[in-house]
Amino acid sequence: MRQHPNPLRTIDLFSGAGGITEGFRQAGYECLYGNDQMPEAMDTFQLNHPEAWPDCRNIERVEPSEIRAKLNLRKGELDVLVGGPPCQGFSINAPDRFISDPRNKLFKDYVRFLEEFEPKAFLFENVPGLLSLGDGKVLDRIVSEFVRLDYHVSVKILFAAHYGIPQERWRLIVLGSRFGEIAPPEPTHYAKGRANFRSAGLTFQLTESDQAKLKPVVTVGEAIADLPRLEMGEGAETIGYTGRPVSEYSQRMRNPTGVTYNHYAAKLSKQNAERMKYVAPGGSWRDIPHHLLPKGMQRARKSDHTKRYGRLRNDGLAGTVLTKCDPHWGTVFLPDQNRSLTVREAARFQSFPDAYEFKGSRVSQYEQIGNAVPVLMAKAIAESIRAHLEAHGCIKSELPDVVNG
Repeated sequence: MRQHPNPLRTIDLFSGAGGITEGFRQAGYECLYGNDQMPEAMDTFQLNHPEAWPDCRNIERVEPSEIRAKLNLRKGELDVLVGGPPCQGFSINAPDRFISDPRNKLFKDYVRFLEEFEPKAFLFENVPGLLSLGDGKVLDRIVSEFVRLDYHVSVKILFAAHYGIPQERWRLIVLGSRFGEIAPPEPTHYAKGRANFRSAGLTFQLTESDQAKLKPVVTVGEAIADLPRLEMGEGAETIGYTGRPVSEYSQRMRNPTGVTYNHYAAKLSKQNAERMKYVAPGGSWRDIPHHLLPKGMQRARKSDHTKRYGRLRNDGLAGTVLTKCDPHWGTVFLPDQNRSLTVREAARFQSFPDAYEFKGSRVSQYEQIGNAVPVLMAKAIAESIRAHLEAHGCIKSELPDVVNG
């Protein structure tokens, strides 16, 4: 990839496998430091971002001033702080206590880094369900904390398919800047998704007139049909391509070296393999004969569990990529192959390039991918932040010396 002539510097907290950092790298940023407590995720992060200092310590035990000293950065020199700390503790009756709730110590750690580094801009990302906590008062409290630190804040919920990602996935993003509000990235692809949350007008509402202006949605088939076809039990952690790209997207994802990683088709249990035979593309557990369903699902209503034991459609979008590849929890059967998704196919749905290798057990690899922010969504956000900082004359041309820990 061509090096951007003017890289901006980031720090990635709660980085996981590095989806945000990869998107920002593709937009011309350089990550100086990443922190996450999951060892396998940090192994993946370190392998794919060797320029960054990987830190697997509990963030509560990390002193931001020590990190800043080792990175040789003065306050205000860091361009962007990124991260998505879980926000679990809340009280509907007392949302003002959100900041002091000990369950939200990870959010407080994010704030500690903001206070210490005073970056020009930040990205805080989370699940859209954060909107409903305390009728929105918890999010208001979070935003007020950023405003207290002299940031101009904008809030938006982004739909992954709007940015050329073949997946139905929503993320809440909060952008902050010292120099005015950052405009969230406009959709580049025409797609519609049904939100299962109260959006409060925070999503992009595309109309039919937008369809002629934007690129068409990237489908499941366009995303994965060029990867080697496998039977259950086939594949490898390193595998060569056997076919040609089938779309602009698959060409963009492919590794120029001719090999990709983590493409192994796990064997399904005998019961699930039998159930899968009855599910057509676009179908789900409703297609499975009643006597073959798990006991718990035999009592389910047809309107329940809409995605379970689902089979993907080549002409549709993937559902939200989950942290486990289990047909009991989601749509994981291939459209035209009798097996479940490989790690690489899940990574394609998250727009990780094929050169991105995942470490750890296969269970851990699925978890890393399911927890990630889609790469191309992160890239779109990074480009909006870059445009904002360029407009305010904040681009630096020289990088500081980095001391690896």
